[in-house]
Amino acid sequence: MCQYDRESKKAEEFINHEEILETLRYAEENKHNEALIAQILEKAKKRKGLEHREAMVLLDCDIEEKNQEIYALAEQIKKDFYGNRIVMFAPLYLSNYCVNGCVYCPYHAKNKHISRKKLTQEEIRKEVIALQDMGHKRLALETGEDPVNNPIEYVLESIKTIYSIKHKNGAIRRVNVNIAATTVENYRKLKEAGIGTYILFQETYHKESYEKLHPTGPKHNYAYHTEAMDRAMEGGIDDVGIGVLFGLELYRYEFAGLLMHAEHLEAVHGVGPHTISVPRIRRADDIDPETFDNGIDDDTFAKIVACIRISVPYTGMIVSTRESQACRERVLHLGVSQISGGSRTSVGGYVEPEAEDDNSAQFDVSDNRSLDEVVNWLMHLGYIPSFCTACYREGRTGDRFMSLCKSGQIQNCCHPNALMTLKEYLMDYASEDTRKIGLKLIEKEIPNVPREKTREILEYHLKEIEDGQRDFRF
Repeated sequence: MCQYDRESKKAEEFINHEEILETLRYAEENKHNEALIAQILEKAKKRKGLEHREAMVLLDCDIEEKNQEIYALAEQIKKDFYGNRIVMFAPLYLSNYCVNGCVYCPYHAKNKHISRKKLTQEEIRKEVIALQDMGHKRLALETGEDPVNNPIEYVLESIKTIYSIKHKNGAIRRVNVNIAATTVENYRKLKEAGIGTYILFQETYHKESYEKLHPTGPKHNYAYHTEAMDRAMEGGIDDVGIGVLFGLELYRYEFAGLLMHAEHLEAVHGVGPHTISVPRIRRADDIDPETFDNGIDDDTFAKIVACIRISVPYTGMIVSTRESQACRERVLHLGVSQISGGSRTSVGGYVEPEAEDDNSAQFDVSDNRSLDEVVNWLMHLGYIPSFCTACYREGRTGDRFMSLCKSGQIQNCCHPNALMTLKEYLMDYASEDTRKIGLKLIEKEIPNVPREKTREILEYHLKEIEDGQRDFRF
């Protein structure tokens, strides 16, 4: 008997194996059912999201005409909720010491080739200054799981250091944290430290595969890892980010599990995931992706992004520099709302550029462009690169953010905030060509701010930014 219960706090009940298998069978049986697919698309057009079974039917659909409808709807929903803004961020790797045995990650404890590094607070300061000098305002903190080398106290001290650094006009205004599953008490400490989003990838929702892929270390515990977001929310963190590492297990299984996790968070906590990430496994030291036979091609990847956007319309979607420029451009249209730029995936990689023989990176980067090049590219595509962190700093998190996002009201804040933070970037960090393109884009976008009073305030602040003032927000 299926024990599926989205309101349960037990991992094997809200991510129920039999329910996923039944979902996959249902979708396979209905992937040519034009009437059902049309009905699901009509529901999706209401912008209220889809159940995991409905979404799975769309993912499996191989009727070309309907697939084009799926892509068009995903693109429109993305515009409705997020406009033409793309939020910018960068990862910051603190330490690659790790006690786990994850077979797909070069940080695994048995890897003797990798150079183990842990940043001191002074080294963190230098890394942050380097990131500020690029123009970044939002970081995602990354570290391996090691209670001796990377205890929660080290992470908390590092967050305090990062927020304290003001170099020239630079400041990191939001620190998101991607660390191993931990206790309610530790999540409470992270909340008190002022983190933005707590991010944790499931890697795979398939329990048997999960346990094989994580043979040793605390991460071996499937339930503890899968239930981490419930503990985070219990600890007061109301913005959480989920994701799977596509390529470890069959993508259809992962897609269903990912949406079931989102449904669970919504059902239990009243707030779905703030972000969903869609990383694909990449080559790294001691890791060959070809040893995992579940890789997905770019077309399948694009379809996954489109179907997630339709199914969870309010969530932010993240794609990193794991993906190539061409792939990133494609999925930007279909649902992605946040991307990294100028990323380094090694410990200390911003101060000491990664050498070809450096084996300390967590994965190979496919998009090696600088932040300025990425910003320039986005504007050429008609997007507004946004360095905004206002919602987190104004307390628009959790259910407050979601209610504003679902109603579309968030755009009254996001659009002008994006333009002001872009203006800051242009004045302080941009190349001459990027500045010219950006200033024209801002002038073009000002009339698109719907409220006259907001437009007036925006134009006043844009002039103040030109005169040297910083950090305005709605």
